Amino acid sequence: MPCYQTSWLCVFEAVSPYMWSYMGIAFALGISVIGAAWGIFLTGSSIVGGGIKAPRISSKNLVSIIFCEAVAIYGVIMAIIMANKIEGSLIFEVSGKLEPWQAQTMVSGWCLFAVGLSVGFSNLFCGVCVGVSGSGCALADAQRPEMFVKMLIVEIFGSALGLFGVIVGIIQANGATFPNTSGRQPSARLDRHLHEQMFASRVPAVLPSAYPQQVCA
Repeated sequence: MPCYQTSWLCVFEAVSPYMWSYMGIAFALGISVIGAAWGIFLTGSSIVGGGIKAPRISSKNLVSIIFCEAVAIYGVIMAIIMANKIEGSLIFEVSGKLEPWQAQTMVSGWCLFAVGLSVGFSNLFCGVCVGVSGSGCALADAQRPEMFVKMLIVEIFGSALGLFGVIVGIIQANGATFPNTSGRQPSARLDRHLHEQMFASRVPAVLPSAYPQQVCA
């Protein structure tokens, strides 16, 4: 009986480490963008609504929008760092005992997946925090202008949450080291399979034209 029918651990091990890596990149970028969009939605609606009665708040409260947009930039930066960590290989097949480079590739894939979750969810909650506080800042500024600086400090501390996630994500990503297998020779089975394909595709077209006398003989 195959092990994936009896063990969930075997199911996760059967997933390609490169898929885990690119899923981590997708989570880091996608969830960060969701957090930024959510924050801009909350802050922007309050700025537009409060700017009807107090037009002066429309310009200086754009700082809150910039803080929300920085959350998406954090996700883009981490996605670029993670994508540059990935090194391809000729073939990745796990059968029986793992080779050292295969084990290292699997660990690196899981590491980048964890980085994506850490950065993505940190930026998600950071975007929501900055959006809610920025919305309150715009409404408070419309009523009492002296509240702007006080609420701005709250937003700065809220935006630092996403920066914490980026810092920890960079430290985590340093543990993901994909082995460079570009110069590795393919396995004997792969080498034989490639030669069979080349022979099957070239021989029927080459022999009749290149050696007509030998074929007729």
